[in-house]
Amino acid sequence: MNPLSTSRLATDTHGVDALRSRAATDPKAAIKDAAKQFEALFMQELMKSMRAAQQSMSTGMFDNAGTQMGTDMLDQQFATKMTGLPGGLSDVIARQLERQMGGTVTPAANVAKSVNAALSPATAAGAPSTQKVSQRQSDFVSQHTEAARAAEAQTGIPASFMVSQAAHETGWGKHEIKNTDGSSAHNLFGIKAGANWKGKVAEVTTTEYVNGQPHKVTARFRAYGSYAESFADYAKLMKDSPRFQQVLANAGTVQGFAQGLQKAGYATDPAYADKLTRVINTTLRLQRSVA
Repeated sequence: MNPLSTSRLATDTHGVDALRSRAATDPKAAIKDAAKQFEALFMQELMKSMRAAQQSMSTGMFDNAGTQMGTDMLDQQFATKMTGLPGGLSDVIARQLERQMGGTVTPAANVAKSVNAALSPATAAGAPSTQKVSQRQSDFVSQHTEAARAAEAQTGIPASFMVSQAAHETGWGKHEIKNTDGSSAHNLFGIKAGANWKGKVAEVTTTEYVNGQPHKVTARFRAYGSYAESFADYAKLMKDSPRFQQVLANAGTVQGFAQGLQKAGYATDPAYADKLTRVINTTLRLQRSVA
């Protein structure tokens, strides 16, 4: 049995690691597996577009978070079943990868390098793989990775995903929530101060979406003594709130994590999942470049 099933898509961090490992020991098989991953991702996006068109014509009377999750899982299974057929897209992709590497006799190290590049989430999402990252982005990831790893131990959410969400919420640190004296509230995740919050509070003007339209409102946000406290409180929120249980259950993939947050109502921005996905891709690309 193939040790790397196409049911594990390339957006799964463990699946990517398995492909990279295999590239060093069985280059030819790794090329075929990478090609199948591409085809599976393409088919899943195709199914997603078809569902979106269908839903735009339906009343949505019986739609809820549970039915949507079931539909997403079904579409992923359909995508994997349609992947790897003789003469399909994966065969074309495999031939292209082999040509890029100068044939099937390319040394294993070069194959591994090409597979790593091919499986870049940015490439899989259709974004330019040559997009550069700034020093600010690099510094932001370095500054918060340790705290994110502590939160990963508590939640199971990959540290890179949480750093990316913090980057998205703060514009890579440029638009942090401030206290009245101008100091940082250290709130990296835009968590609001509800009635049960007993800590410090920062009041700021923010953008909320109502019926898809942006509106400026004044909101109360939690304030922390350090960035580590912000990550720890975020981890507690993810673990303790029933609202985010499906986020934890699907946090193994970029798509599952980003869409899970949006479906759970983490933010009112209707494009939140797509925007967060792009930031995660940037973070992962940056981390690979320094690995």
